[in-house]
Amino acid sequence: MRDAERCRNGEGAPLVAQNDDQRFDGLIPQLFTSLPALNGAVSCLAQTTTLFTGCFSDYAVDFSSGDLSDSVVHAQELETFSSVPNEDDSVISDNPNSSESRTAVSESSTLTVTASANHDGIAMASAGDPYENTGAIVQSSHHGQNGISIFKGLIERAQRTVRGSADDIGWLKCDPEMPPVEDGTEKFTEILDNIRHGLHKLPNSMVYLLVPGLFSNHGPLYFVSTKTSFSKLGLTCHIAKIHSEASVEKNAKEIKDCIEEIYWGSNKRVLLLGHSKGGVDAAAALSIYWSDLKDKVAGLAIAQSPYGGSPIASDILREGQLGDYVNVRKLMEILICKVIKGDMQALEDLTYTRRKEFLKKHPLPKELPVVSFHTEAGITPAVLATLSHIAHAELPLMGALSDGQPARLPVVMPLGAVMAACAQLLQVRYGEKSDGVVARCDAEAPGSVVVRPNRKLDHAWMVYSSLNDDPSEQDAAQVCEALLTLLVEVGQRKRRELSMKYE
Repeated sequence: MRDAERCRNGEGAPLVAQNDDQRFDGLIPQLFTSLPALNGAVSCLAQTTTLFTGCFSDYAVDFSSGDLSDSVVHAQELETFSSVPNEDDSVISDNPNSSESRTAVSESSTLTVTASANHDGIAMASAGDPYENTGAIVQSSHHGQNGISIFKGLIERAQRTVRGSADDIGWLKCDPEMPPVEDGTEKFTEILDNIRHGLHKLPNSMVYLLVPGLFSNHGPLYFVSTKTSFSKLGLTCHIAKIHSEASVEKNAKEIKDCIEEIYWGSNKRVLLLGHSKGGVDAAAALSIYWSDLKDKVAGLAIAQSPYGGSPIASDILREGQLGDYVNVRKLMEILICKVIKGDMQALEDLTYTRRKEFLKKHPLPKELPVVSFHTEAGITPAVLATLSHIAHAELPLMGALSDGQPARLPVVMPLGAVMAACAQLLQVRYGEKSDGVVARCDAEAPGSVVVRPNRKLDHAWMVYSSLNDDPSEQDAAQVCEALLTLLVEVGQRKRRELSMKYE
């Protein structure tokens, strides 16, 4: 609500967090607390640069064809002024060689003016041949302009780096062309409570397709517990076989083919649930290929998906920032393309620029039932320090096994602590609540029924396994079941509304 009110008032996303209810009591690192001062320093430096470079605007003369004649006239005026007769000239005129003396005085005056102009860095042509000094003068001015341009470019990069994604976060809510969302949190909570008490309403007349997110190819437990839970309920459930580090459009084509294969094999419509980038990929498949899939798909649920874009991806890949000097983009390219054998396009497709372009071209169909789910990560010191939330991953090795299969190295990653640190950074820098990767306001698909739970869950919650699970809290499989159950009800209601409209 705060984001929507801010957009209606014409205000942008704040660069620095305001004083919220959460207090850290001096536990925030100095890097976070110095961001407001850094922003102010960069702004002050930018203003100083503008004033400083403005002082040289009159001296950076470019001798184009139009300005050259004016410069020559100005030089001639100075020469004429310096050779105007005065009392000293009358004395000289009494000398028989007065004409030669006046010529000498004129030449001397011209040399004096020219020397003075060159000393001050002012472009000035001599009276003899005004075209001789043009190259030297422009070259002298050119060096000064280069220095100023480099300095101004550095300031602009610093401003762009500090500003980051402040102007992009929440753009979906600010776009008047996007349809409004509906709050379905209360209904979701009711369904989830029924599931925890053994009341399951998901129909077996549909097939459930789970679409994993970025780096899921290296997460052997991704969606496994959810699929197992659905199978125990007698439901047909599949995990989409996609290259998680591929581009959105490439995965959209693979998801489209998977949906058609499931439909023709079972003669049942498909209900999709995508997590993180998987939700973006699934939405892209339905947006691009809706004419082929509209009779085969019953609805879409996106969980913690950067539907509007991710500030993490945008801040890493934004061009023209200070990070370009240390080749941050090149390092990410090596990590994604060389280490995990992915495509850099996968991360680029999650930036705000790419998401804006894609959604303008491929919006979701209005008749498609959609449910959006997003959360907020806990950022307390206890969460930051804990290693109880871990993720099991498999990274490829350089060599290969004897059977020709690529060797994989099993690793354990403290994703819970990493997500908490990222969420704290986004909270302090932009004043936005997030799950550590996606800002909550960017995870709501326009026209969808939105679920906004109060429970603190980070972005990797569906991926990692907790060593100290609280039996009183719902697990990832139950949340997925509740989301899909809500989606079924939304679809039934939408069909009734469409039938009444046609009647």
